[in-house]
Amino acid sequence: MRLVFFGTPDFAVPSLKTLLSHPEFEVLAVVTQPDKRRGRGTELSPSPVKAIALEHNLPVWQPQRIKKDAETLQQLRDANADAFVVVAYGQILSQEILDMPRLGCINAHGSLLPDYRGAAPIQWSIYHGETETGITTMLMDAGMDTGAMLIKATTPIGWMDTAWDLAKTLSAIAADVLVETLIKLDQQAIDPIPQDHEQATYAPLIKKEDYPLDWNRGAIALHNQIRGFYPNCVTTFRGNALKVTHTLPLNQPDALTPELQAERDRLTWDQTATPGTVVAVLKNHGLIVQTGDGLLLLTEVQLAGKRSQSGWDFVNGTRLTVGETFS
Repeated sequence: MRLVFFGTPDFAVPSLKTLLSHPEFEVLAVVTQPDKRRGRGTELSPSPVKAIALEHNLPVWQPQRIKKDAETLQQLRDANADAFVVVAYGQILSQEILDMPRLGCINAHGSLLPDYRGAAPIQWSIYHGETETGITTMLMDAGMDTGAMLIKATTPIGWMDTAWDLAKTLSAIAADVLVETLIKLDQQAIDPIPQDHEQATYAPLIKKEDYPLDWNRGAIALHNQIRGFYPNCVTTFRGNALKVTHTLPLNQPDALTPELQAERDRLTWDQTATPGTVVAVLKNHGLIVQTGDGLLLLTEVQLAGKRSQSGWDFVNGTRLTVGETFS
């Protein structure tokens, strides 16, 4: 089966590698986003997908706007592919492109559609406290993740999973499901299922204003925000930005080891403390902050310009005292 692969970030790499190594498929070319400047350097860096494509001596096409790029459109037509495979590419495909391959354009989306359509399904599923998610393969249409569904595969979301953890799990699942989807689709062994658009929920792009922590929210909600938008959630400590990267809500027994549960049961603190106040310190663990509903243990943080450190090291390094506040 002749394929053109569309993808850009690390999430798409396992799918490309799997298709390249599978005897049923021939990857003709890769379409990926243009090179970008990353970090503080001025040199352009290729996308993770492009790096893999170059290792395998594949043609790489990087249009700024694929719908308007006449050269790329002609290359796609000339490829005469059986299917275009799309995994986190980053641009919307026109109907002209969707109609080119014999089997259509097959997308692997990081949610159980029609839930969490959009750019950031993994992050928002964690933010909203979901306990299960998965991969849905679909036949793409002109809408945003609105195409008919082909195969679904589910996976639990662990209580401590960050978006990075879950993305790694889902990227591996996507690779396997794509193989099954393509083979069955070619054999006409799948009946595409239309989505119920009335049941759809959305996962928009993450913005900077999603990162600040509002300590008036509950401990569980803050914990889900921190791991969903990992590693970017931020608060203010002594007038400086402080990233909070790992936490434990102490009002969630399932999240605690027996040792931590015993420590939690022995805690005494100022029950009238305002949200954002450090109410206790757990030796070898970190600092405990009062929220709008429950206590949150900060186990890993990062001061601006510094490396990440454990909550306990942060307490010692800053000589933090009970009663200090975050804002």
